[in-house]
Amino acid sequence: MKRSHYIHEIRTAFRSHPVVALLGPRQVGKSTLAREIVKTERGETHLFDLEDPTDLARLETPKLALEDLRGMIIIDEIQKRPDLFPLLRVLADRGKSHFLILGSASPQLIGQSSESLAGRLARIEVRPFTMIEKVDLNRLWLRGGFPKAYLAKSENDASMWLKHYVSAFLEIDLPQLGVQIPATTLRKFWLMLTHYHGAQFNASEIGGSLGISGPTARRYLDLLSQTFMVRELQPWHANIAKRQVKTPKVYIRDTGLLHILLGLSKVSEIKRHPKLGLSWEGFVLEQITSNFDLGPQEVFYWGTHAEAELDLFCVLNGRKVGFEIKYTDAPKITRSMRIASQDLKLDELFVIYPGAKNFRMDNKITAIGFDRLVELNPRAW
Repeated sequence: MKRSHYIHEIRTAFRSHPVVALLGPRQVGKSTLAREIVKTERGETHLFDLEDPTDLARLETPKLALEDLRGMIIIDEIQKRPDLFPLLRVLADRGKSHFLILGSASPQLIGQSSESLAGRLARIEVRPFTMIEKVDLNRLWLRGGFPKAYLAKSENDASMWLKHYVSAFLEIDLPQLGVQIPATTLRKFWLMLTHYHGAQFNASEIGGSLGISGPTARRYLDLLSQTFMVRELQPWHANIAKRQVKTPKVYIRDTGLLHILLGLSKVSEIKRHPKLGLSWEGFVLEQITSNFDLGPQEVFYWGTHAEAELDLFCVLNGRKVGFEIKYTDAPKITRSMRIASQDLKLDELFVIYPGAKNFRMDNKITAIGFDRLVELNPRAW
């Protein structure tokens, strides 16, 4: 499946930065994108895969291995050698080569890349497949967007792959990042998070259930967030005289992983499950952030302790925009929507529902059929 929008974004980033980092979870397609870049690169290319023992050996003396190379240097699985970042800064400043680095964890977890490459590094998050890649939306919701799950020949094959992915992530990937927490402990925590999917994170409550402290539960959540497994949606604080919610919400970012952790492998099972609405909410939330290319510091939810809540708040093209996500075939305006629109002074409120038609509900409230979400273009507002 072609992902030309990423290729364009990578090439655009290289115009102003000597180092471009593709960050995202394992098996999301970063290496495939790197190979696509190599195919069209006019100059020399040099690939180092840090999961390959030969390439690891070549980088035992990294300065000698890299300083005379020209063109594009690609380093895959950079999180295995965070000590390379200071050297990349020196080589990037010489201007003889440019670097495409691929990592499966956030810079905060990898090391001090932000400080080492300040002003030189452009970060691009590579996500699992989303609706902008013209996929089957029901399959995407059920299986999630990891390419090997989405493209599997059957639902059973997809479920098997996702189960193995969870195990490999906990037992192999995290220890390679230096995480010393037992895999069984993190698995229990991850399973517990599925019951908080779409809800406010309560560290002391989760910690009490698992026999760990609240701060330890908070640390586990940070770990899953920094490896792109979980989204922490922070609350927005408006300048109003009301008590507003201050606790982040949590979502399992990929619905394929959410469903496999909940023991669900068919759409019919999801539609009978109590988490149906919240599964849909998390799924649509990820499609919105992908469609508008919004980072974690650009999206929020909002709520007061007594009156109202808004699923998603952001600023698009200088306009305050809210999103309500409803799993219903006939969305209606609620009191909560009107309060959110008034208190946040929204320019527009979109109600996303699983349909194919758009229609105006009120002066500033529009129902958007999920199938047509990709048609929303803030540049036209």
